Amino acid sequence: MRTQVGIIGAGPAGLLLSRLLHLQGIDSVVLENRSRDYVEARIRAGILEQHTVDTLTAAGLGDRLQREGLEHRGIYLQYPGTRHKLDFPELCGRTVWVYGQTEVTKDLIAAQLDGGPPLLFEVSDVRPEDVDGDSPRIRFTDADGVEQVLECDVIAGTDGFHGPSRAVVQGAAGRVWERTYPYAWLGILADAAPATDELIYAWHPEGFALYSMRSPSVSRLYLQVDPAEKIEDWSDDRIWENLATRFALEGWELTTGTITEKSVLPMRSFVSTPMRRGRLFLAGDAAHIVPPTGAKGLNLAVADVTLLAQALVRLLHEKQTDLVDTYSDRALARVWRCTHFSWFMTSMLHRSGDDFDAELQLSQLRRIAASEPAARELAENYTGLPLDL
Repeated sequence: MRTQVGIIGAGPAGLLLSRLLHLQGIDSVVLENRSRDYVEARIRAGILEQHTVDTLTAAGLGDRLQREGLEHRGIYLQYPGTRHKLDFPELCGRTVWVYGQTEVTKDLIAAQLDGGPPLLFEVSDVRPEDVDGDSPRIRFTDADGVEQVLECDVIAGTDGFHGPSRAVVQGAAGRVWERTYPYAWLGILADAAPATDELIYAWHPEGFALYSMRSPSVSRLYLQVDPAEKIEDWSDDRIWENLATRFALEGWELTTGTITEKSVLPMRSFVSTPMRRGRLFLAGDAAHIVPPTGAKGLNLAVADVTLLAQALVRLLHEKQTDLVDTYSDRALARVWRCTHFSWFMTSMLHRSGDDFDAELQLSQLRRIAASEPAARELAENYTGLPLDL
């Protein structure tokens, strides 16, 4: 098999990269070790920055997003007795959209299978080879058990933290930066109409809580818990009671309903540097992971592949290496900025058990509520900084 760009991983990063290259006349093949059903069922992030929405729309993937997605003009920051709204258009002129990563993935797969580049599911034993030369290749076993070789000009590793690409890049004197946080999120999907017009980020003495949504009839809610918590120890009643306590505000009431999905999500920050080795380029979770508090994971992946697509078009169409040579540094500048913002939101809102830390957190929340410059800084980061810093 022969293609210009071999893409390992059919998450949003790999699929969007293939789409952006296809629109520029560059061939690709996308390899995915899971089934289509599995990929389309993964529950992930749901907040899209303005840049992400613009990129998907420009790539011809915005119809269902515009029809079913929920545009949000701000968030609420809450601490006991206070719920303060940050108005994003007023503060920075941008908005965000609630549209689940699952739905983004479905849209990308549908476009890919409707006359787009090849997308191969359920492959195994994927191995990038000869990435330091000008003719890399990917060895893999297809869904029928047949060994294959995909000859490429370039390989894109969009295969997540556990995929083979990152290990190949790290094998050439790479470095890993990591922080594990001492708390986790218990997340639920519930058939309950949202009781708020915007997301609520709530600091509470018993722990953080987040009120989000997926549609006018489905709510997505989170509770801070210990990473060692077992989901079977949390009955539906216990979950709703804790949510009601942490979101409590005079004159407001939590809407409850049937819980259809629940899980415990550990939280950590992870950055792998550099994001390139020879003709192998990393993007998305293969290179970085952030805690979900800042709503940056999917948006960082979109930013990565937008930069990478520009660089690969210049390399493959114009034979110029300037953008691929600077890709890692340019992408990492934004990765570290978003990693910092995610750390900031996580550190400000989660109870550590230390009362001194709690007073510092409340001081920061009050500062944001009272200071327009402080509120603008949060709004600018939340809605998305420029693609290329």
